[in-house]
Amino acid sequence: MTETLDRPHEDRVLPAVVYGLYILSIPFVWLTVLIGVVLAYANRDTAGPRMASHYQFLIQTFWKSIWWAVIGVVLFVFGLIFSVLLIGIPMLIAGCLILAAVHIWFYVRIAVGLIYLAQDEPYPRPDAWLF
Repeated sequence: MTETLDRPHEDRVLPAVVYGLYILSIPFVWLTVLIGVVLAYANRDTAGPRMASHYQFLIQTFWKSIWWAVIGVVLFVFGLIFSVLLIGIPMLIAGCLILAAVHIWFYVRIAVGLIYLAQDEPYPRPDAWLF
């Protein structure tokens, strides 16, 4: 109990809202993620150290997901085009696998971040690729 009294209070509501917006990305086709990353950028400089680590984590998750999704979509599209010639099938499969892996990776990262947020702890490695 004294451990929580030693720490200054930081608002966990807005980071939780951003996590929630990230979770809602499937039904809203990443529109909520865009809103969430704007909120994270807008609030990371004024947040305390624990919540700033969550904002940094959410921003990093967004950019890493976008770049891998772009790679997966490009492979998928070129694979679709070249599958007429049968040489695009491996690219098509690779694109689908990358897109599936990015979505799984994205939601696992969000779940791990929410666990740290619920425990009122900073995210330990916000710039790491894994969890």
